[in-house]
Amino acid sequence: MITALAASGALFYMLWDTGALLPGWILWEEQQIPDGSGSYELSLTDRTVHVTYEGDEIWNSPANIQVQQILSLDIDRDRKDELILLCWKRGRYGKHRPFWVEKDEAGWSQHLFVYEYEGREIRPKWMSSYIGQDVAHMTGGGNKSGEKWLLLTDPEDFVNCWQWGSWGFVKEDKSVSFSVFGDNIIHAPIYTYGLNNGGNFDFLYEHVKGLIEESDISVINQETPLVEDPREYGDFPRFGTPVQIGDAIVNAGFDVVLCANNHVLDRGEKGIRTTKEFFDAHDLMCLGIRMPEEKEKKPYEIICRKGAKFALFNYTYGLNGNPVPEGYIVHLLEDEAQILGDIEKAADEADLVVLFVHWGTENSTEIDEFQQRWTEVFKKSKADVVVGCHPHALQPCEEVKREDGHKMLVYYSIGNFVSAQSEKSCVKGGVANFTAAPGEDGYEITAYDLEPLQILWQEGGGYTAVPQKDF
Repeated sequence: MITALAASGALFYMLWDTGALLPGWILWEEQQIPDGSGSYELSLTDRTVHVTYEGDEIWNSPANIQVQQILSLDIDRDRKDELILLCWKRGRYGKHRPFWVEKDEAGWSQHLFVYEYEGREIRPKWMSSYIGQDVAHMTGGGNKSGEKWLLLTDPEDFVNCWQWGSWGFVKEDKSVSFSVFGDNIIHAPIYTYGLNNGGNFDFLYEHVKGLIEESDISVINQETPLVEDPREYGDFPRFGTPVQIGDAIVNAGFDVVLCANNHVLDRGEKGIRTTKEFFDAHDLMCLGIRMPEEKEKKPYEIICRKGAKFALFNYTYGLNGNPVPEGYIVHLLEDEAQILGDIEKAADEADLVVLFVHWGTENSTEIDEFQQRWTEVFKKSKADVVVGCHPHALQPCEEVKREDGHKMLVYYSIGNFVSAQSEKSCVKGGVANFTAAPGEDGYEITAYDLEPLQILWQEGGGYTAVPQKDF
């Protein structure tokens, strides 16, 4: 009996000592890959890496490690690939350990080893301590700014992004969150209430400032043009909004303002100029309209966050018959070929393309033929997200698969944000929340939702938008 137990114990120790009892979720890969220069052939078999140079095998991975996966990637941006090993070894530390750690652990742990190619030599560059997470799969990627990263996926499919720092890998939060708010329609009861209370309109957005602050990029659809002259103030059908509303938008912390809509020319040249000049002066990105003096006529802007570039477009279906003043531009959903070409150009420049479109049937919760047709157009492009406004009512949100298999996220209408419209469908809107994060082929949408908002009506016109969970 004692002999059997001893034999079992010895077998268990042998299996543990050789790494045979490592976690069952590990996929021990078999790989054959070249390095970036094409000079080296790399193979991973039986948990060991072999490197061949000009037909000769010049290097094998150390015998005391078990290699799970390899990559050849210019991770430090020196224009030469590095050999990266996702591997297991006994102990949490390398040759050196923190002074406060008296003795390394005996168990197996996961590490990243990095080597440099130098002719017929493979030189150690970085041998990590335990990386602090379980990694089921490793892949490389990068963005349009030239940054490189490792994506480490755990057994539960959660992905962490790691980048090369001044010395070694550092885990980075590279995800970028968007919050998009719908139609900001300033009817007469709203601006009259604000003007009668000192001209401060911060009350409109006080209940959503938390949502704005939590997002990396916050967007508002400014449905009505700003004016400075009180004689230009107006309600439907020809809106004119006190410029103090712009101050409230700035104070709320918005980053981007959408201005291509059917009411943007309600006050003619004066309204479109006041609107554009105000937001430009306060460093808010103003989309959808351009001034005669703007030399570059491209229909999109690039906004950067955490090293990533996002191309933002804004189009409207029409202008209520108002003529565009000479030299001005309002971007319209008209020329399909031109729009597809512009999106293609933007996709070459940016990591993600987002379209904000003014379309659909007012006060309807149903998607109309115009929306369906343009969704099919956008499916032919490299657009990643489409966010719709104008119907003043909530409409569906879905992921649409393109021909290349890539998914395009579409919010057909996110409804009203602030307005005095009393129809039941018009007092409930939503915030389009979506997150873009690094993937193997660049940035991709990793999460999205539509958070309900409700307009809280207050006596005299002191309306404000409130998250439905707080209502």
